Amino acid sequence: MTESELKLFLDEKVIQYNHPRFLEDDPIQIPHRFSQKEDIEISAFLTATIAWGNRKSIINNASKMMELLGNTPYDFVMNHSEDDLERLSPFVHRTFNGVDLQYFIRSIRNIYLNHGGLEPIFSQNSEKDSLQSAISNFKKVFFELPHPTRTTKHVSDPMKGSAAKRINMFLRWMVRDNSTGVDFGLWKTLRPSQLSCPLDVHSGNVARKLKLLKRKQNDAKALAELDLNLRKLDALDPVKYDFALFGLGVFEKF
Repeated sequence: MTESELKLFLDEKVIQYNHPRFLEDDPIQIPHRFSQKEDIEISAFLTATIAWGNRKSIINNASKMMELLGNTPYDFVMNHSEDDLERLSPFVHRTFNGVDLQYFIRSIRNIYLNHGGLEPIFSQNSEKDSLQSAISNFKKVFFELPHPTRTTKHVSDPMKGSAAKRINMFLRWMVRDNSTGVDFGLWKTLRPSQLSCPLDVHSGNVARKLKLLKRKQNDAKALAELDLNLRKLDALDPVKYDFALFGLGVFEKF
């Protein structure tokens, strides 16, 4: 395929998968249950944090998490008591457990009280065409409170070689426009051109078959390579191709 043929092929797949039908089987359906900005971004961040493994299990456990927060995540974060936090103890999704969730709630509260919310941390440290250093800085802020050592593994750091798939996915949800009713376009201080593709097994394998990616590991270097090639196809909105790569891999077994 020539570059123009590849772009045409992938653009068609974006139209096919960047559609409200996408919500039916995707964890992004969880933040779509809310209307207040803070509820959306907190539920999105928590859902993205546990977004690995079976998607049905992710959606079920993210739903349980929201129930534990009284289906009012922002109010719970800002006004919880120690007894409220204790009720989160039974939660578990793979290696993410109640201890981790309790710290996440404390840290998110600190971020809203002392850093103006989630959006400013990413926007203040953003670069012209990358948010990877902003993600690294976010991790520093996120763990500025006393925390269990085990919990740090649940926030990735691109500066330490991670592709940071889950945070890049969360950022896609927050920043890309909501014209198709899938992503939210809530954060106006960041642009889609700064986003990176949420690189996972599915998108990575499809990208390699389409010669958008040579590197074998799904790490920070692979993400940089994929970013470069997706920006050649659309510099203003490179991460729209996440829908194409993911859809081809998951639904079409490409």
